Parts: sequence; structure tokens; C-alpha cells
Amino acid sequence: MEVVLAKSMGFCFGVKRAVETVYEQAGTEEDIYTYGEIVNNEEVVEDLRRKGVKVIGNREELGKIESGTVIIRAHGVARDVYEQIAAQGLTLIDATCPFVKRIHRIVESESEAGRQIVVVGSPQHPEVEGIVGWCKTPAVIIETVEEAEAYRPTEDKALCIVSQTTFNYKKFQDIVEIFERKDYNVNIAKTICNATEERQKEAKDIAASVDAMIVIGGKHSSNTRKLYEICSRECARTYFIQTLDDLHLELPKSVRLVGITAGASTPNNIIEEVQNYVRINF
Repeated sequence: MEVVLAKSMGFCFGVKRAVETVYEQAGTEEDIYTYGEIVNNEEVVEDLRRKGVKVIGNREELGKIESGTVIIRAHGVARDVYEQIAAQGLTLIDATCPFVKRIHRIVESESEAGRQIVVVGSPQHPEVEGIVGWCKTPAVIIETVEEAEAYRPTEDKALCIVSQTTFNYKKFQDIVEIFERKDYNVNIAKTICNATEERQKEAKDIAASVDAMIVIGGKHSSNTRKLYEICSRECARTYFIQTLDDLHLELPKSVRLVGITAGASTPNNIIEEVQNYVRINF
């Protein structure tokens, strides 16, 4: 069995920075909280819990905290969360991914200038919720080409389109083409991060050339799900796992080449466990 490993997998820059920030604070005398799970990976979050780090789920839970340090997760949060932390006299550490912070600045400035903000992404994703929370005026969220076709802006309203950093690059291009075809007055900000674009392209190429494909990542990880969707279209035997315990491969003898990739919130130790197991047992 030959294994093909993606070169771009595991913690991206923003996730690595956020996780390291929390580990540096864990074990100090102060109470340490993260606003939301620092990354979408249950193993990482559980390990931090064992070290005393608590997760704040929403503004109501935040309101009950009287002292301690609150770390903003890699996905970022809305402006009013920062204001609430300051109002409660808590210590703030901002571990928002710099690429996400850039989107916050764009939508804040563009909405203030009078443009309608269109966010391409999943409405339920915490990154998108945070982006919308920096707009001066109500934003529009579009996730599919069907929603893009159906959208009708206010007459003569200038638009600014941004994207969730981990959105499917091809789907984003398809949605942008719809807006351009309709000849709207639109300013398009390229905000899918390079790491996401590279991972998706590399995963697609590997999946197209192997007999089976393994995608590793948290079950709630948006970028990992998108890798799985991309790989599934190229390789019928594509498996989405969170850890080695989830790997139950029953491969026919004809399978000689297995590809492995992983989402941006997947720790290296889990990737190594999976690849070593596949190399030894198949």
C-alpha cells in the first residue's frame, strides 16, 4: 500500500497561533476562558479543558463571569463581544486569525461608506457571525448559487462581497460570476485565505489520482467538511474521520494508493497516528 500525503494539512497559521496562545495561558493562576471553542476540534478542546480552560458559549454565559481572562477564538467574534468584555472589566486576549481580522476591517469600512455587505459563507458558522457583527448596517449572507441568482439588491446600491476564509473556492467563484454577469456595482474582496485555497486544490488533485482518500478533522470543522466534499467528487472511496478510532477501512485488494489530507484544526499527532496505521496495516 502506497500512501500519498498532502503537503498542506494540519494546523494553519491562524489556528496554530490561537491554540498556542491558549496553551501559554493554561495553568496560570487566573481563570482562563475562550469565547467559543478555540478551534473546531474536540480533542484539542478537551485537552485544554483538562488544563483548566473553560469555554464560554454565548453572551449570556459571558455576563456571569466576574473575573479572569477571555481569549477570543481563531474564528473571531462580533464587535459587541469585545465591548462586553471591556465593560465587565475582564482581561482580553485576541487570538482572532489575522486574515479574519482583515475581513472585519473591510466590512466595517465598506458598510460605513454606504455599501451593502454580502458575506459568502455559512450563516451558522462562527466566523460568519463574527464578520456580520462588524458591519455598520445589516449584511446579506449567501451560501449557494441559487441564493445568488435570487438576490436582488436595492436599486443603485453599491455592493461589497467578502467570503468566509474557509469557503469552497470554486463555489465562491461561481457566486461572484453571477453578480458580475448581472452587472451590479460591486467591489469584490478576495478573503478566502491562501492556505484554504491551496489545501482544496491539493486535496482535489490527490483524490483524483488515488484509490481511496482519508480526510481527517473535527466533525464540526467547516474547512474539513469542504475538503471531504471536494475529495468525494473525485474519489468514491473517501472517508471522513476525526481520529484513528473512527478509521474502519475495508479496502479491496485492488486498492494500492491511499491519499491523506486534514483540516486546518487537526493536530499533527492525529495525522501521524492515521498515516502510520495505514502504512503498517494495509
